[in-house]
Amino acid sequence: MERKTFNKVEVHSRLGIARTSSAMPSARRTFSVVFFCKKTKVTKKGKAPIYVRIKICGTATEIYTRCQIEPERWNQRLERSLYKDEVDQQINSIVASYRANVLAAYDQLIKEGKEPTCFAIKHRLENPAGNARLFLAEFGKYCDKRQKEVGTRITQLTANKYHRLLRYLKEYMQAQYKKEDIPLDMVNYEYLDGLNTFIQTAHNCKTNGAVNLLCCLKNFMLYAIRNEWIEKNPFQYYKLKPEHNKSKDHLTKVELDVLINKPMPNERIERIRDVFAFCCSGLAFTDADHLRPEHISVDDSGQLWIHKPREKTTVSAYSALPTMMDSELNAICCSYESFIIFCPSFLNFFLL
Repeated sequence: MERKTFNKVEVHSRLGIARTSSAMPSARRTFSVVFFCKKTKVTKKGKAPIYVRIKICGTATEIYTRCQIEPERWNQRLERSLYKDEVDQQINSIVASYRANVLAAYDQLIKEGKEPTCFAIKHRLENPAGNARLFLAEFGKYCDKRQKEVGTRITQLTANKYHRLLRYLKEYMQAQYKKEDIPLDMVNYEYLDGLNTFIQTAHNCKTNGAVNLLCCLKNFMLYAIRNEWIEKNPFQYYKLKPEHNKSKDHLTKVELDVLINKPMPNERIERIRDVFAFCCSGLAFTDADHLRPEHISVDDSGQLWIHKPREKTTVSAYSALPTMMDSELNAICCSYESFIIFCPSFLNFFLL
């Protein structure tokens, strides 16, 4: 006689309760709730925190119950304290209440037709009213966090990218969704692809510029995953592919002489030309911007050298000032001794 199977899902908890649900997929789903005393985090007073481990289909998360107990007073087999004093009885009551809340959150997610993952249960326990974390609100806080790291972990230019991306996100939210904000878990592949298109079209941003901004968003999503605000990474299948620039030819000495000696129509264009000519000595723009007199030295033969760490990599670099610097470019350096170099966007604006 052939054995008949039913498409039901068995859910096993530590309470020994078997649950079935016809609304869920036909795959077998395991669910366990375990309370334990974390002995590796014993405080100076000799107490260890009590955690609850929620595990569903091999994925687990741990939540601190805000309770502490002496490790020797905790019975792991029964997941409670066996002592009868008032404090231990209160701890047992809190553990029992917490267990009931976990099971209630699990049942509520099933009734709402949502996937009962351990992260969803944790979020439901931390937000009983169901207030989901909003995407732009959390990203704005993340931008403020990055701004505080300027000078220690990142530069101001990097922090500006995050604030610029936040401005683009607000514009995209209004243009595409007609909303002020959306829940954080609604950011998916479709959202990222639409945002990439919006940045390149609405703001005339090239591919590498859009990838640079999306990398900032990717860092935030990884930050959200580590904080267990979301379960899935929307960038898992969305690959950022920057375009590799073709090799460019260097200016010859004759071409550089023509550039230096060419008369400019006004002082504004002349200053931009001088900055470009000085960077031809081997410096990047940001290195020329942070160049100071102490970075220039003279060797025994009288050759001028630029010795300074790179702004991007902090690796010390040596750059010899060419012979032509003794005449044309040396005069440029003297005339711009107190000149403030503007950022490239300002220089491009001056060219208009």
